[in-house]
Amino acid sequence: MLFNSFEFALFLPIVFLLYWFVFDYAMRGCKRQLLWQNLLIVVASYIFYGWWDWRFLILIAITTILSFLSGIGIEKAPTQRGKKAVMIANIIVNLGILGVYKYYDFFATQFAQLFGIENDFLLLHLILPVGISFYTFQALSYSIDVYRKQIEPTHDIIAFTAFLSFFPQLVAGPIERATNLLPQFQKKRTFDYAQALDGMRQILWGLFKKIVVADNCATYVDQVFADLGSHSGSTLLLAAVLFTFQIYGDFSGYSDIAIGTAKLFGIKLMRNFNVPYFSRDIAEFWRRWHISLTTWFRDYVYIPLGGSRPALPARLEVKGERLKARYTKWIAVRNTFIIFLLSGFWHGANWTFLLWGAYHALLFVPLLLLNQNRRYRDTVATTTLPDGTIKAKLLPSIKESFQMLITFALVVFGWIIFRATGLKTLSAWICGILDSSLFTIPWLMNKYYYIPLAINILVMIIFEWTNRTKEHSFQLNIKYKWLRCSIYLIFILTLFLSIKVDTPQFIYFQF
Repeated sequence: MLFNSFEFALFLPIVFLLYWFVFDYAMRGCKRQLLWQNLLIVVASYIFYGWWDWRFLILIAITTILSFLSGIGIEKAPTQRGKKAVMIANIIVNLGILGVYKYYDFFATQFAQLFGIENDFLLLHLILPVGISFYTFQALSYSIDVYRKQIEPTHDIIAFTAFLSFFPQLVAGPIERATNLLPQFQKKRTFDYAQALDGMRQILWGLFKKIVVADNCATYVDQVFADLGSHSGSTLLLAAVLFTFQIYGDFSGYSDIAIGTAKLFGIKLMRNFNVPYFSRDIAEFWRRWHISLTTWFRDYVYIPLGGSRPALPARLEVKGERLKARYTKWIAVRNTFIIFLLSGFWHGANWTFLLWGAYHALLFVPLLLLNQNRRYRDTVATTTLPDGTIKAKLLPSIKESFQMLITFALVVFGWIIFRATGLKTLSAWICGILDSSLFTIPWLMNKYYYIPLAINILVMIIFEWTNRTKEHSFQLNIKYKWLRCSIYLIFILTLFLSIKVDTPQFIYFQF
């Protein structure tokens, strides 16, 4: 079931009304009120997920049961070695399921090509379950956090199932931690009108980014990609820029809809995007893009590997500061490449994803070596007042503008690698852009396409810039209520005028 579909437009209000007016209001005073509320979430989530293919429910149920039992197993294991064994077993099984469905055919094909054998009998041709990477990582984090004693294992299978299958963020994140989301299903929730209203605003903003910006960018990008060889370098470059806005509008739009929908049910999800295209370097970009995934790799891979300041072997402790510094830098660089390559491969079984991860690692490492990877932890063009409040400036400085432009250009090239379906496609695109036709006028669709699209992209940029210090970009600080309502109505009308009959899927559903 898609957020931008007619089915979801019916599904959401029905679940909302049942949740608050049947399983909350009508059951107040009942000892099992919370249980019934969580059970409704589970049923709704399984209907939502099974809408694509009911067979997907088998896999998520297996992941849920195994991860739930792993938490209890870790708790009851008498020794630390036993606890670790339970955690590792759960990690291996869940990653094994993910690996078979997502990567087996890829590696089987590569093996067959390497040895020049027929690969048809090797392939399984399995359908990739929607969002399997997202809920698998969420399940893994639970077992790891229980083992680390960062959260107590739950014995409430209904609350745990609600945590792992919560429909707003089930198929494309944010990848939640049990330490944040699970406790919210273990305590009573009350309806908060202001929170629900803000959730509706965030849903509207997410739909705008997806339907009005991303889907319309896709119209141009898909046509160019269908026949790269017949287009000029300028057209390929324009398609790359539009894909940059497409993937942001698509993915961050999903996250906004998910977070806003969760607010309707009294649940707070973590922020997944924080105006990443206003970053001043690649390190800042990765602190602002797909935050739930980057922090997952940081906490469960990068830091366990030693992070930026690994423990030194005893032999180096007496070898001198210079040798110890060299060792530390080498391990930090190694760890950086590991997490970027893993992040790339997480997106799919394709060499271009690995290349995309390596590309960003190469951009990140110089900042790491120069100790500049943490220099921009604030928001661009802001000042902190003595009382601690953050004041946003109207415009960035010339230096900041140049930094954002350079970072944006580097990110655009990265998205070319990401969008390419294979190395041959990537080579054709790069060669096409480097052609002398780069300095010609790009192919444009009719004015009824590109003029409204340019306006809508500009509107998105303006709203993101002016509200960059807020939780989301549709928290309008406008005094007059009639003006705010007018803006909302304009956006709603724009949505209805932009809806397509075929209801395009979200890009990250394939991951």
